[in-house]
Amino acid sequence: MRRKPRIPPSPLPQRDGVDPVRVKLPQAGGWATVREHLVERLAAGTGVIDTMLADGLIVRADGRPVEPGTAYEPGMFVWFHRELPDEERVPFGVDVVYRDAHIVVADKPHFLATTPRGSHVAETVLARLRRELDIPALGAAHRLDRLTAGLVLFTVRPEERGAYQSLFRDRLVGKEYEAVAPYDVGLALPRTVRSRIVKERGVLAAREVAGEPNAVSRVELLDHRDGLGRYRLVPHTGQTHQLRVHMNALGVPVLGDPLYPVVTGPVPAGDFRRPLQLLSRKLEFTDPVTGRAHRFVSGRDLRAWSAHDDWAR
Repeated sequence: MRRKPRIPPSPLPQRDGVDPVRVKLPQAGGWATVREHLVERLAAGTGVIDTMLADGLIVRADGRPVEPGTAYEPGMFVWFHRELPDEERVPFGVDVVYRDAHIVVADKPHFLATTPRGSHVAETVLARLRRELDIPALGAAHRLDRLTAGLVLFTVRPEERGAYQSLFRDRLVGKEYEAVAPYDVGLALPRTVRSRIVKERGVLAAREVAGEPNAVSRVELLDHRDGLGRYRLVPHTGQTHQLRVHMNALGVPVLGDPLYPVVTGPVPAGDFRRPLQLLSRKLEFTDPVTGRAHRFVSGRDLRAWSAHDDWAR
């Protein structure tokens, strides 16, 4: 079996808890210089790349700057720091519910992305925890949607990350969510919902289609009052937006959902008034490194249930 080439360590430090960008030059291509490839690949504009090269901001594995005329070398790695976007600060803290030498379990607020992606880079749980806990190597074992609150597992040691990620891949993590949604007296619960969900690149909402089910969720009603229900949701699979899609299919979409049943316009930056009423309440698993049995419970609440008038105002 052909061994994968070793990726050299980054010659650049993190900035604001965010890793530098690493680019590997493809084996095939007609570029004469590194500059030509980066201009085409990054679509940042010729002037941007030229300025970065002139300022020595793009470096090789040994930390030396890439010169504007550096010849193209297939398989070569280069690094640089991206220009961080202007991000609105999410005015809610991240609670650390557990920490040891191997893992960190965080209780994240609504509106804060788990890891850097798109326009959310420094304002993410990962970047915040790296800065606040001074753990530059911290990595995410899984992700929660930006709009969902609750428990997220992070790993301290990069060499152990795969072991924790495999827990989620192999469905060895017990997960429970809570949601607030309309109450329907005619909806028979508890029940297990099975369907086939597809999420197309570039399309905001996922959808159910005919075919072999790939998404399974258990839905239970915990309580109801004033036309609202508090639901316990147990996903047995991990499709994108699975719980939100299934709740919508049952006719009780999660309160505050901007995608289901209807995709609404983008919320203005800085508008944190009506968070999606979905919470990752519990995580349970046996630690693959220490063998310890873990059970974590979120301390957050769903405001549409605990203080509905405040949430709806």
